[in-house]
Amino acid sequence: CVAAAGIAVAVAAAAATAAAAATDTAATDGTATAAAVAAANADAVDAADIAAADAAVATAAANSTAAAATYADAVDAADTAATNADAVDAADTAATNADAAAAC
Repeated sequence: CVAAAGIAVAVAAAAATAAAAATDTAATDGTATAAAVAAANADAVDAADIAAADAAVATAAANSTAAAATYADAVDAADTAATNADAVDAADTAATNADAAAAC
């Protein structure tokens, strides 16, 4: 009878140890899963930040290109105006010369 009681106590202790080990394993697995989820979320945030930075760089480049084109257009307009002014001056000079020749 005493031996049977001892065996029962040993079996109960073994069962308690196994249950405790299972609880520890579940806690460890849960911690590992939470860490993996946190790492995946951090990676997703990093990827979004990189994409946003890339988009900002692309926008800045496009704006710079547009500004350069606008400046080139302004330079072209100024050149055209100067060329037209030179043509008017040449016509005025020719008319003056013609008037002077006629006066002679």
